[in-house]
Amino acid sequence: MTKTSPLITATFACVCHLLSTSGLAQEYSPPRMADGKPDLTGTWSNASITTLERNPRYESLVLSDDEIARATQQHPQNVRLATDDNMVAGELPDGTDLARGRGYNAFWIDPGTEFGIIDGEYRTSWIIDPPDGRIPWSEQGLELRAALQQKNAGSDGPEARPLAERCLGTNMRVGPPMINGLYNNNYEFIQTPDYVVLRSEMISHARIVKIDQQHQMGAIKPMFGEATGFWDGDTLVVETTNFHPLQEETSIPLSTDGRVVERFTRVADDKIVYEFTVHDPRYYESPWSGEARFLRAQGNVYEFACHEGNYALGAILGGARRQELEPTP
Repeated sequence: MTKTSPLITATFACVCHLLSTSGLAQEYSPPRMADGKPDLTGTWSNASITTLERNPRYESLVLSDDEIARATQQHPQNVRLATDDNMVAGELPDGTDLARGRGYNAFWIDPGTEFGIIDGEYRTSWIIDPPDGRIPWSEQGLELRAALQQKNAGSDGPEARPLAERCLGTNMRVGPPMINGLYNNNYEFIQTPDYVVLRSEMISHARIVKIDQQHQMGAIKPMFGEATGFWDGDTLVVETTNFHPLQEETSIPLSTDGRVVERFTRVADDKIVYEFTVHDPRYYESPWSGEARFLRAQGNVYEFACHEGNYALGAILGGARRQELEPTP
């Protein structure tokens, strides 16, 4: 597989950006389903080097046309993809890379190589409110999060480990909100007049959105919540509530009373603008919102067989049992 230089990619994206914001861009009319609603079906990807929260290396939400090429080339993910952390083929790592959180070499990751463009602007974070691009944690939320992290550092059984190690939830891809990560950033959207299915590559989970129906699962709180939706003109609006208690252990924790509102608007043949607002006073000082995008992807979304390849969880618990057999110094 031939890889394109991040600098060339950034220059090409800059040219496309200038064209899209010029008089050449015209109002878009989306393809439609038989019922007249915009067609959101197909394979999409939210891969990008834009992240949910703004990294301190960036001073503002928007990168200028003068900044974009250098910022893209110097982004740590692009540097890593280009250099593979200076690893030498045939030489085993000495272990110092583990302290940097490295579980894979560059071959295994696919985070994206470009900053996301929203409204013709290169964004440094998907979060737009608060203006600093950071999650507005409440004091209680920080305390709860710290307690959950401590709980998930145990090894008495699988329930004491993080959701990712248990193949129940990995970072933020499934959602809501649905946010990009290091790899598995692909989605399949399926649409009928009565349902929209949002199937994520990560964890192979399908969120089923009931169209023009009320929330009915108050007594049953499914993982990733209960989603209902309606059409606001050409925008699909999805409201998700009734979260399972385990949702509090995800990267974006939500209590059983949390609520997430998402908006999907197809703005081009190859692009869906994705807006979201998170409400949960148990964890956050105020509601917070973001804007992201899905780009048309080629091919199909295949199963991510996490459980079948999950040798790590058994090894972690087995190692803990072995330690228990050893005499205490």
